[in-house]
Amino acid sequence: MIELCRFLEDVEARIDAAQEKRIAAEWENFVELKCTDEFFSPHRVPAPPRIEWPRVPVNHAFHDMNLMLYTQLKTVSDVLEKGGGLMLCVRSNYGTPIIPSVFGTELLFLPDDADMLPGALPLPDGVESLRAVVEEHNFDFTKGLVPRVFEFGERWKEAVASYPNISRYVHLYNPDLQGPFPLVDSLTGSDLYYALFDEPELVHEALDFMTEIYIEFTRRWQERFAPYGRGYSVEWGLLHKGLTVVRNDAIVNISESMYREFAMPYDARVYKEFGGCMHFCGKGDHFVGAACEIEGVSGINMSQPELNDMEKIYRATVDQGKIIIGMPEPEIARAGACGRPLRGLVHSGAALSAYRNF
Repeated sequence: MIELCRFLEDVEARIDAAQEKRIAAEWENFVELKCTDEFFSPHRVPAPPRIEWPRVPVNHAFHDMNLMLYTQLKTVSDVLEKGGGLMLCVRSNYGTPIIPSVFGTELLFLPDDADMLPGALPLPDGVESLRAVVEEHNFDFTKGLVPRVFEFGERWKEAVASYPNISRYVHLYNPDLQGPFPLVDSLTGSDLYYALFDEPELVHEALDFMTEIYIEFTRRWQERFAPYGRGYSVEWGLLHKGLTVVRNDAIVNISESMYREFAMPYDARVYKEFGGCMHFCGKGDHFVGAACEIEGVSGINMSQPELNDMEKIYRATVDQGKIIIGMPEPEIARAGACGRPLRGLVHSGAALSAYRNF
């Protein structure tokens, strides 16, 4: 049994308020496009733990709220220990199946040693199941993983209430809601990509519904658990302008023209409501230009720059006054070596999600 208070006390004692204020000010300066260096690379003085922090597999935490609180607190301890420049933060860490679980998707768990969050298996009847979801047009916040997600937020607030440094400097950020197109992908699997041609009207109806859900969910979450403030929010330890990050990994499967037709209008509704950044893993250079045309998109977070034509990425982002957060350091070095200006708009350092593997 994890005694959470011991670990809360350890983190509380290791947080240096002066450092956290400095790092926050540096991040705000960066997202306001005021960084005068070629790239942004904040750092804090390492603060090693004073007690042993045991490893707990994410599968165990997924099923035990006390362990979920502990593992998220451990991410804060890890940042303090490494001495990097990520903002201190935690999330209700139930991964990509949060919204799909409400519609009855089965969860796929990997072995404990993989230490990865589960995914959602597509609904058994693919597009026909999607048709039923659209026709019913009901999202029940009492079903699936949703109650557990909100319970974590309440339990976190309660647990840290008597720890002023944690309460002030550790930010509770948005759960992983994905984005409208990836949500439809989760419900249908590969059948979606046939439906883009065979039943485009159904796909648009589903995307419209998923957009409604995303917006309502985010409103409810942020009404109860306020974001960073002043129009900023934190995701994966990365500060950005706007109140959400749409995770668009599934978009890498479609062309730019398909993105413009099927996903861009729904992403635009999300950004009109909240503003924020866009995330994708894999190769996204073919659609990033379109994505950055959306009003309210302040920047991007990406992984695997080696899979992308980075000149296309930079032309769509830093050359247009949009930041990149969480850029792996090897790409910073490569860009510098070939003389590619980053204009003070690229944050150097992998996001929390990258080195935590979930």
